[in-house]
Amino acid sequence: MGGEGDGVAPGPVFVPFTLAGERVIATGSGERRSLVEVLQSSPDRVAPSCPHFLACGGCALQHWAPAPYLAWKVERLAGTLARQHIETELLPAFAAAPGTRRRLALHARRGTREAAKLGYKARKSWDLVDIAVCPIADPALQAAIPALKRLAAPLFEHPKSAPTLHVTLTDAGLDVDISGVEQKSGGLSADARMQLADRAAEADFARVTLDGEVAYLARQPTVRLGAATVALPAGAFLQATPQAEAAMAAFVAEAAAGAGRIADLYCGVGTFTFRLAEIAPVLAADFAGEAVRALTGALAGVPGLKGVTAEARDLVRRPVLAQELKHVDVVVFDPPRAGAAEQTAELARSSVARVIGVSCNPATFARDARTLIDAGFRLERVLPVDQFLWSPHVELVGVFQR
Repeated sequence: MGGEGDGVAPGPVFVPFTLAGERVIATGSGERRSLVEVLQSSPDRVAPSCPHFLACGGCALQHWAPAPYLAWKVERLAGTLARQHIETELLPAFAAAPGTRRRLALHARRGTREAAKLGYKARKSWDLVDIAVCPIADPALQAAIPALKRLAAPLFEHPKSAPTLHVTLTDAGLDVDISGVEQKSGGLSADARMQLADRAAEADFARVTLDGEVAYLARQPTVRLGAATVALPAGAFLQATPQAEAAMAAFVAEAAAGAGRIADLYCGVGTFTFRLAEIAPVLAADFAGEAVRALTGALAGVPGLKGVTAEARDLVRRPVLAQELKHVDVVVFDPPRAGAAEQTAELARSSVARVIGVSCNPATFARDARTLIDAGFRLERVLPVDQFLWSPHVELVGVFQR
């Protein structure tokens, strides 16, 4: 199996929707082919759960039984670490279940006046697959698909508009942030904005924003993070499933137990911050000012915390320096896909005793881990996390001890 979830035949030839050991007919030329027919199936092949599978580019591996699929993800993670000459204990993986995704990015294309086409791009194509169901999504998101199609219909006044609806299920209902509406012509007309608001109200959405600007607001979208209730900024980052977030947060808190002072870097809206602040005072930092303001705004409603000091700070251009970490004994960092090379260099120079790395990209995690290991840390254990179900994507949490 290739790194993107395609079966690999000699050549190499990559064929999507195939499994190791299968005999298939494929068409095309070059390295990448298209599946025509499976002549001899793997015993690990299962019936896909979605009627849009094969056409939709959202899932690549619904045809693979859960146990070997998850084992393959863990093996890939081990291989990525091995390329940096890193060996560690890989714990049993956390696996998200179907129907648990709380956020989706749905592309919209012009349909009728009443309903746009809405779904995911086809595999390796700009074509849109107009979906009726999405088995990875929370049932509340699935049930909202018809209303989201109606919401998107007024967005096509300009021919260059190619909207994407970033939909998040919050405790207050659905929060929809829309990007990709052409702005050069002045954006949506007053009439289109009125239609957008009417359709949002009809569907009882909590909030609809256009690139962060409020177009409709019935209720402030909120989420529960530990003991805190956080008012979400438009388009705020959250872990894809609440179950994975809970598992990762519990693992991080367990690894941080006994700390005297903690730094939570790339803290976002406080996914780990509030739980860590039950253990020790926390220094929190993130480049997103709105996320930091949401975090600090929630602090007053959470009794019993040891204290949180939060700062909006670009951790690439201005990482927290080794001397600033002089009184910190545990650091948690959860960077974007590019990793945290600049911040890791400062951690390597610091006197911090324990580092907990959360990552959505094993390759950049392995690079940053190598920096810490070369500075005298040991990567003690790693929790693999599969919250992007039926994709080749895998995440992780790793614990380093000096």
